[in-house]
Amino acid sequence: MQFLSDNHGCDGWNGEMAGRIRAFDWSLTGLGSLDTWPASLCSTVRLMLASPLPMVMLWGRDGYMIYNDAYSRFAGGRHPYLLGTPVEMGWPEVADFNRHVVDTCLAGGTLEYRNKVLVLLRDGVPEDVWLDLYYSPVADDRGAPAGVMAMVVETTELVLSERLRQAAEDAYRADNERVRLALNAGALLGSFVWDVKNDVLSADERFARTFSYPADQDLTNLPQHIAEAHIHPDDRGWVAECVEQAVLSGEPYNAEYRVLRADGSFLWVLASGGCEFNERGEAFRFPGVLIDIHERKTAEESLLKFTRNLEQRVADEVGARLAAEEQLRQSQKLEAIGGLTGGVAHDFNNLLQVIAGNLNLLARHERDNPNVQRRVNASLAAVDRGAKLSSQLLAFARRQPLTPAVCNLADIFDGLGELLQRALGETIRIDVRLPHKPWRINVDRNQLENAVLNLAINARDAMKGEGTITLSADNLTLDQSFCAGKGILPGDFVRMSVGDSGVGIAPNMLEQVFEPFFTTKADGQGTGLGLSMVFGFVKQSGGHVEIDSRVGEGTRVQLFFPRSLQPLRDESSGAGRRQQGGHETLLVVEDNDAVRGSTVELLREEGYRVLTAGNGDAAMQLLLDGASVQLIFTDVVMPGLIKSAELAAWAKVQSPPVAVLFTSGYTRDIISRNHQLSPDTHLLGKPYSPQALLRMIRTVLSA
Repeated sequence: MQFLSDNHGCDGWNGEMAGRIRAFDWSLTGLGSLDTWPASLCSTVRLMLASPLPMVMLWGRDGYMIYNDAYSRFAGGRHPYLLGTPVEMGWPEVADFNRHVVDTCLAGGTLEYRNKVLVLLRDGVPEDVWLDLYYSPVADDRGAPAGVMAMVVETTELVLSERLRQAAEDAYRADNERVRLALNAGALLGSFVWDVKNDVLSADERFARTFSYPADQDLTNLPQHIAEAHIHPDDRGWVAECVEQAVLSGEPYNAEYRVLRADGSFLWVLASGGCEFNERGEAFRFPGVLIDIHERKTAEESLLKFTRNLEQRVADEVGARLAAEEQLRQSQKLEAIGGLTGGVAHDFNNLLQVIAGNLNLLARHERDNPNVQRRVNASLAAVDRGAKLSSQLLAFARRQPLTPAVCNLADIFDGLGELLQRALGETIRIDVRLPHKPWRINVDRNQLENAVLNLAINARDAMKGEGTITLSADNLTLDQSFCAGKGILPGDFVRMSVGDSGVGIAPNMLEQVFEPFFTTKADGQGTGLGLSMVFGFVKQSGGHVEIDSRVGEGTRVQLFFPRSLQPLRDESSGAGRRQQGGHETLLVVEDNDAVRGSTVELLREEGYRVLTAGNGDAAMQLLLDGASVQLIFTDVVMPGLIKSAELAAWAKVQSPPVAVLFTSGYTRDIISRNHQLSPDTHLLGKPYSPQALLRMIRTVLSA
């Protein structure tokens, strides 16, 4: 047989592997002697040897390996021992994979893999290898599948380089994002890039404004002499030295210097960056940013001036520390507000109560001092705003303790009409529509009015301050098909709707509108808490919220509340009367010393006899020791073994029962169920005013 005896001009038929195939003793394998090979096998081997692609043929059920020169290079240290070896023995680390290949192709199937990762031991060391693999059956002389032809294209370098490229792109995007966020933070005065090789300076508008470049100046080619001329003469040499050092050594560039402003004063800045080098080690690019450090430098200069006087040194250090602490508090203000949920709200309301209690005591003691009264009123207004924010945060988290009562919609709408008109302005018309006999609902009226007010403000903004807002209500009976999946049961409901003819909301945003802090308004024009608060309040009240909106046509928000069959509560008795103090003995249980002190002082001024305890354990000990009290005024959340709810349970079984008034900024479900207070549970939310405290004490004592 003349198999591979003549290359006929084909290098592959006379290459290394052609010689090895001729010299190999194939009689020791299942293929038999080379002279007995079928013509189909010989033809396929010739085709494989001529291919520049790495190819290997797996013959027979055992998959005896015959491969070309390109595959021998792929095999690494396994070559030439793979020749004539069953594939499962040749590559034992991927034996199961290759057995699947042989079985599939001998059954007439084909296989294809792109960037398949295999762990191979080509040179005795495990390595991850990525491959494009193509398998197809090879027919014998009878036309039946007798072997497998495999084309193997290694893509390891391509995969790794693609990963490096992707990582570099991710890092580049992250760097750009960090720079963008930093620039928007306000402390940065701009960014710049110095093309070292071409000696060209480019920068952004902030940088150009800082160095007083003309408004029409090309930002991609800024004359460097203009920037240098605006650097303080005493600092120019220092800046040049820092730049030169960064270019020569590759060390980070950080230079603090003064820049001349348009009004003739100097601004302290920090220029920070670094020099980049090419593969030949040549400096070619120098990016950096400019940071406003004027306040810090001014503070440092002031401190240095103060410390020159030895007698003032201690006082100056204390002042510097206080100034630094104040700056830290200011910088963390937004983060603190953003984290006011749950237990943090409790502590926040305690702080507000300390402030409010002491301010009210100050106002009582300085009744004839108009300056004190003015400042106290301004401070109390700030306390109210803080309490409102805490309330909003708890509302959307469904942690706001509610005080539901049976309400008449006609009364609510009468009050809302005037409230909305006053809040929204004369350019907005309020169209109120009520059924003839609206059903009653059991809700917290204050929270309901806040919810409708939030929806009306959104409607006004959607109409750009002009138009008609429709406030309506309907009596509805909801069936099972409507209630399915909405968290409510079929039955009678009252639907309240707030509609507008504004710009509407895009369909892709409708599912997000109730998420906390989501808003479609521009920065600074909305907190994103309004709709979240509405959603939390309605769900907490056992209801359901739906929103229907079409772009360009308007929006309608519908609030569904279960119908209440209970009668209206008569709240007319005692209305309008000023609540006076009394002579009863009260037990104030509060773990916060400052809150307890201001509260006790107020109650004693009103004529009450007051006992105090720092926690439930101390309070219970007082009571068990025989202290006689008519009312326990206790914080909800306190340390110790005895909880406030246990104090209330003890008070209820006494003869006669002892009245209990709870106070808290956050109930944590200790005295409520789903934050719904039972009718016999009285809660005074923090922060509270003296009038509210005295009124609630008289109400509870009179109950």
